[in-house]
Amino acid sequence: MKKINVFLEEKMLPVAGKLSSNKFLVAIRDGITLTMPLIIIGSLFMVIASFPIPGWEDWLGKVGVSGYLWKGVDSSFGLIGLVASFGIAYSLTKQYGVDGVSSGIVSLSTFITVTPFVISDAGAGMPTGYMAAKGLFVAIILGLINGYVYQWFINRDIQIKLPDTVPPAVSRSFSAIIPGAVLITAWLIIFGVLDAMSLPNLHDVAQVVLGGPLGLLGSNVFGTIIVVALNSMFWFIGIHGGNVVNSVMQPVWIANLDANRAAYQAGESLPHIFTIAFMDNFVYIGGGGATIGLVLVLGYLARKKKTSKQTKVLAPVTVVPGLFNINEPTMFGLPVVLNVMLLIPFVLAPIVNVVVTYLSMASGLVPLTRTVATWTMPPIISGFLTTGSLRGSGLQVVLIILDILLYLPFFLMVEKRFKEEELGEL
Repeated sequence: MKKINVFLEEKMLPVAGKLSSNKFLVAIRDGITLTMPLIIIGSLFMVIASFPIPGWEDWLGKVGVSGYLWKGVDSSFGLIGLVASFGIAYSLTKQYGVDGVSSGIVSLSTFITVTPFVISDAGAGMPTGYMAAKGLFVAIILGLINGYVYQWFINRDIQIKLPDTVPPAVSRSFSAIIPGAVLITAWLIIFGVLDAMSLPNLHDVAQVVLGGPLGLLGSNVFGTIIVVALNSMFWFIGIHGGNVVNSVMQPVWIANLDANRAAYQAGESLPHIFTIAFMDNFVYIGGGGATIGLVLVLGYLARKKKTSKQTKVLAPVTVVPGLFNINEPTMFGLPVVLNVMLLIPFVLAPIVNVVVTYLSMASGLVPLTRTVATWTMPPIISGFLTTGSLRGSGLQVVLIILDILLYLPFFLMVEKRFKEEELGEL
């Protein structure tokens, strides 16, 4: 165990630390996180519009409410690509010590610049599909390039500078003119060249360049198992696995969920099993490592008289947060981090959840996820909301039982060590 700990600390920890603090990965994570309120609000409208009660949707249509609810979905969930183009550039530029708002506005403008318009009698408009999750991949490319180029201009003082007596807001606006003009013009030229040569637009190119490889990794069971294992390994050495792994994979899972949402809205079969709701509400139950099984074992043992004092103390501060998928108290309080005794179930539990959930949904036993519940939503409730079926809740019950069985024998070893430590102190 000591050799494994030394290897993890000396070899993996430095690499993981660099990845978790990488400016570009942080920008992607923060930019997409900025869209989460819209995803949750849009999902709430969708749950209301499609609540699984016989005749509910027909009744909403008859009273004239259904169309407005779906417009609420399109006006929130359907803007996440557009918002991400702002958020990613904003985050990256701020990390370089430069005003992020102006950078984000310029990036949002370039997003609209590279998006083909739909022309009608009412004028030109932007397709809602490109503003939604379909635009996430081009938002990542634009956000990173725009944010870096913008800060490059400002940090090298290539900007219009006004006297110190000018209000800061006005001064920042003028500072954005030169880098903004360069970026918008450059992306306009790229759009014009692609359009004039009848080539695919930048959204379609980004879908192939980024969406293709990431989709191969995050849209099949074997790739998802690799991603989940990496997430657990990062967490195990003290690095927030979600911040590293999800920064890369989240666009794929959000895009898949949005495709399911659009298919359900159109009355078509849902195309994707692996979505952000699949990961948050079925794989990572209790948080990274599917630690709900661990905290429930800990809570059960804490009720027994002969249980160690450490377990009794840890139970109140780990069980309740764990039910809401908050597992930092467990990760660093038990701890799970660098605790080799818990490494096997910590890696294996979420992998088992991936396989069981995949088989359940691929076989049709459980409906596919079509909307998202907040990541802090307790299981059972979240299973019902994301699938629109009690079978989703039933699947979560099965997963929790499996996770408990996986963690139980390993935590018993931890409990034995706790008792030995306490006897040694006496």
